[in-house]
Amino acid sequence: MRLSISGTYSAGKTFTTMALSHHTGIPRSPAKTIREIMPDAVPGKALTEVTPAEYVQLAVRRHVGRAVNEGLLGDSFIADGSSLQEWTYAAARVEFGMDPGAHTDGPPPVKTPEMAFFEDVVAQLGHAFRQHVKESFDGFVHLRNEFTLGADGHRPMNEGFRAACDTMLLKALDDLAIPYIQIGGSVPERLTAIVERFDLPVVRSIDEATALAEADYAKVDWRLEKVRQQSAAAAAAA
Repeated sequence: MRLSISGTYSAGKTFTTMALSHHTGIPRSPAKTIREIMPDAVPGKALTEVTPAEYVQLAVRRHVGRAVNEGLLGDSFIADGSSLQEWTYAAARVEFGMDPGAHTDGPPPVKTPEMAFFEDVVAQLGHAFRQHVKESFDGFVHLRNEFTLGADGHRPMNEGFRAACDTMLLKALDDLAIPYIQIGGSVPERLTAIVERFDLPVVRSIDEATALAEADYAKVDWRLEKVRQQSAAAAAAA
């Protein structure tokens, strides 16, 4: 079973993926976060500062990382998201701007020639990314937006943007005819629903799996991209 835990910002994809992997014994296919990628890809910039061209680079880097991990794991894995995320987050920026958090009120930003070209490029990337997803997954679990956006200085604080991405993700799954379920609730409720729907094995209890996921999650480096860059520069100079 090649399964993706899907959803938008702050839906709980990463923790659910970790817990489900421990619960079922199916390996997890992680994806480097944009925060991890940015110091090498666009040194010295925050996500809110990247240009359309730089954002294309970030999306391609993340897609390639996902594809490599998925390929290495073969026919059985649980993925933290999918390349549909990279496409939708880029495509929605055509409407909401490169910094969606800066356009929470009033009309959307005027579409410049640069953004019109970005829209065309993203559409072509979306075509390729959707084909990859269709060929790479047997099913999806889409997490509902039940939690408020985390104001962490990285996620775009714009509920309209998040809702637009969510709509695009679900439409893509419908268009691609990939089996999926939408779920919410507590971690035990989520794990129970996923295991039952996809007839997955169980190798440890939900409580044990949740505890292991909490330990894994505590190790995740959530530092912002500029902080990572400064830390790397300080280490190099030492």
